[in-house]
Amino acid sequence: MNLPLEQRMAAFAELRAVKTDFAARGWFPGTSGNLSVRVGEYSPERFAFAVTASGKDKAANTPEDFLIVDQEGLPTEPTRLKPSAETLIHCEIYKHTGCGAIFHVHTIYNNIISEYDASLGAVPIEGVELIKAFNIWEENASIEVPILPNYAKIPRIAELVAGAIRPGIPGILLRNHGIYAWGANAFEAKRHLEAFEFLFEHRYKYLLLTK
Repeated sequence: MNLPLEQRMAAFAELRAVKTDFAARGWFPGTSGNLSVRVGEYSPERFAFAVTASGKDKAANTPEDFLIVDQEGLPTEPTRLKPSAETLIHCEIYKHTGCGAIFHVHTIYNNIISEYDASLGAVPIEGVELIKAFNIWEENASIEVPILPNYAKIPRIAELVAGAIRPGIPGILLRNHGIYAWGANAFEAKRHLEAFEFLFEHRYKYLLLTK
């Protein structure tokens, strides 16, 4: 899949801006996390996206931070770069949602809450204003953010993604690992991620006060 240079560069620039922002928040400890933006034409069977390269310090910007991969997570052209280890999870989310961007970060709050609520299979959140970030406007609305097991082998997790996607909930947690949030574009995916992180922190601190 040959993409015009201007599309590639625009996607890389968009990811670089998001990466810089999230790194400043401490959301990429130990080179963890990954970001992607879909590029070019889309069908569930054939698409491409720009994704962070594996093992990079996301607090630094270099000419080799990103690469383009196809719907199977394979580089679209020869490169010495490796896509992030969890690229297969991105592939499944794109296939089953048609979204335009996916952001994955590791934070203390999303790790603790995913462990605390693991037995429920989802994080329950009710009546918090930031639920509106997902275009859910009912008074005292409630949502459940699905939690998947954090298997060592990524293909095992990827196989579960389709079954975990819930209408209107643009995110999936991996237990004791992190959140995948997505949106129609990078702006929306960032909004969703920020809302999830606020809601996880809110739940954590509310539980501390009420136990």
